[in-house]
Amino acid sequence: MGQVRVGTSGWVYPPWRGTFYPKGVTQKRELAYLSERLGSVEINGSFYSLQRPSSYVKWAAETPADFVFSVKGSRFITHMKRLKDGHELLANYLASGVLALGPKLGPILWQLPPTLQFDAGLLTDFFEALPRTTAAAAEVAKRHDHRVDPAHTTTDADRPLRYALEIRHPSYVTPAFTDLLERHGIALVVADAAGKYPLIEEVTSDFTYVRLHGHDELYVSGYTDEGLDQWAEKVRGWAKQGDVFVYFDNDAKAYAPRDAVKLQDLLVQDRLAD
Repeated sequence: MGQVRVGTSGWVYPPWRGTFYPKGVTQKRELAYLSERLGSVEINGSFYSLQRPSSYVKWAAETPADFVFSVKGSRFITHMKRLKDGHELLANYLASGVLALGPKLGPILWQLPPTLQFDAGLLTDFFEALPRTTAAAAEVAKRHDHRVDPAHTTTDADRPLRYALEIRHPSYVTPAFTDLLERHGIALVVADAAGKYPLIEEVTSDFTYVRLHGHDELYVSGYTDEGLDQWAEKVRGWAKQGDVFVYFDNDAKAYAPRDAVKLQDLLVQDRLAD
């Protein structure tokens, strides 16, 4: 059985204060509080802008030893450059501090824009540019330009790097796409997005990556007990094939942490029953 980690997409949300975060938990303590209740979290800020190495060091220090961060890839690469010029842009992204998470670095998530259609050649070029170990990533990071200062271009140990890809255009619903992911060892994100984007539940790597954006209304609706039971059953099946990462992104009304804790509890009950 693979290891299952359940978390949320980000952790800094005002609506969570006084609901998930009790009064008295300051904003500086929010990550520490979440990490005591869940096993992982997605770093979202890295999607919008390059973070600083000191931030990654701080986040790692605030969480338990077995906690894992998934890190969202830069939208400059996915949305603005649309995966072109990947070699040059990856250096800046990797040098911004991702490797400073050390053993707590989990998968790197690349989310494609809804307007980017399936292009096997474009994806192949991008996948081939991705370093597959932290040592290789450190070498890529050393090629960063002046826009990254300070930079972090070392790794404490050489570990494998994992990548997941989230798609949002219907042209990806084809065996040619999933076959391409399998050849490159990239996990296809299983994304529940209220029917707005494709939902493909095919395992294409040695781990499964799930993003739950809201079943009825994107980013807003919570999951019912029945719905969480159904996702728990799916996670149990995927765990037979490898590790599973599940992140709730229905954050608008503080449903994400509530649902994440509920799903985690269901899966913990499984382990206790065994």
